Amino acid sequence: MFLCALLFLATGAQAERAILPAIPEGRLVDTNTMQQIFDEVKTPFKYGVVLKGAGTNEFVDCPSIFRSGEQWYMLYVAITNKVGYQTFLARSDDLLHWEKLGKVLSFAKTNEWDAWQADGGIALADYRWDGSHGLEKFAGKFWLTYIGGALQGYETDPLSIGIAWTKSPTLPKEWNRLKENPVLGPKQPDVRSFETKTLYKSQIIHDEAASLGWPFVIFYNGKYKNGYEQIGMAVSRDMVNWNRYGTNSVIVNGEAKKNGISGDPQIVKIGDVWTMFYFGAGWQPKAFDTFACSYDLVHWTKWSGASLIEPSEPFDKTYAHKPWAVKWKGVVYHFYCAVGNEGRVIALATSRDLKQSSAR
Repeated sequence: MFLCALLFLATGAQAERAILPAIPEGRLVDTNTMQQIFDEVKTPFKYGVVLKGAGTNEFVDCPSIFRSGEQWYMLYVAITNKVGYQTFLARSDDLLHWEKLGKVLSFAKTNEWDAWQADGGIALADYRWDGSHGLEKFAGKFWLTYIGGALQGYETDPLSIGIAWTKSPTLPKEWNRLKENPVLGPKQPDVRSFETKTLYKSQIIHDEAASLGWPFVIFYNGKYKNGYEQIGMAVSRDMVNWNRYGTNSVIVNGEAKKNGISGDPQIVKIGDVWTMFYFGAGWQPKAFDTFACSYDLVHWTKWSGASLIEPSEPFDKTYAHKPWAVKWKGVVYHFYCAVGNEGRVIALATSRDLKQSSAR
């Protein structure tokens, strides 16, 4: 599997750190297609809270979902007493009811760059909208990316991106961090202007066609000033050495006042259209989930219509953001971080009203 990448690994070669030029703009996504995508992915029915912290001092965040065998699994993160994030695993039979299994990425508790932040999300998930939602192996391993930081607190700057692996993603066992971490950080020589302070949540996909010349593509949000975050991309052949792709971000909002947050990208493919779910804040009231579309992974058309998710209920009255969406048996499940009268929790909205069927 991925023979060229494995050969690259075997040589021990190290990629030169340089910004790669982006391909020129090609086919854009028209208005009618954008509307069709919205109609396909919209989830107007809020099911409610599906996962919450163990007590009043624990908050949960950042869901990412995959399927293995006949069960669903969720990687999520939790912070207690505002010390820092660690990563946990939960399991479900129906995407509605979740059982916590345990921790998979802990504080390093050393003088390392990631001593007090370990905020992980799954990598190499099947991105096909009507696909299996399973995980793909590379080099015989399963992978995640995580936000790491040396300081305690709620996502205290600076934060960088690390990678970890396991051979048993469905078990509550500690994942193995790469010795080459952090693979992307705000102080590297090729850093771009929008990511010089902190790097946030990321997702890696395996572009089987290697349409950009690289099999692995990572999307993540970075910031250079508080309240202004943009989404950029990088590419790799081996999951270890990454080159930033393009001199600019690929998604930015709130440019006029430099106060817009665009973050936590999730990439799926609907037909021949790449679709990026992401959250916004600052350039419209509160925090909400929206999307953008592309034919080439580089040039994105932003949706300008109604939000996919926005605050409307007591449990998400402050924030309704940080998406992970899957389609299963004709139903779209949109997981998100909700902040409201139950604290910071993980909630769910769906394309069909599932409350009555769940109550049976």
